[in-house]
Amino acid sequence: MTGNGNKIKRIRQAKILDIIETKRITTQEELTKYLKDEGFDATQATVSRDIRELRLTKSSDKNGAYKYTVKDSVSDQPENKYAKILIEATVSRTVASNLLIVKTYSGMANAACAAIDRLGWGEIAGSIAGDDTIFIACYDAQGASEVKEKLDKILKA
Repeated sequence: MTGNGNKIKRIRQAKILDIIETKRITTQEELTKYLKDEGFDATQATVSRDIRELRLTKSSDKNGAYKYTVKDSVSDQPENKYAKILIEATVSRTVASNLLIVKTYSGMANAACAAIDRLGWGEIAGSIAGDDTIFIACYDAQGASEVKEKLDKILKA
């Protein structure tokens, strides 16, 4: 796969994670439809490979209905569980007072922001994502620096 193909795959897989976090997806056909609605030209075979690579599984929700989720295991600590998407999505991080601005590849900010939100870091007051930029508001400048350091550690940068 070419470099551009890998980028498209990363963006598509980030969108898949975003979709399964926000919607109850029960079949590959549903997931393929949502991807097409988002502008991705994905076949069911491609979606099937993505599901396998992302280690998605079906699990029951609180009502007993099955849906796709990220596979949990003993080794899936939050940092490990979301590190892949952060590594694939993040381009740069900059602290500006109590804000941390995270630049991502186009189309990946929502998935990366969702991953950061799920880490539950107490320094973060809130976050918002656009197409390729995340603004993370921290309670103070020290908190923004600490969040950047945590991201740097995950990204090993």
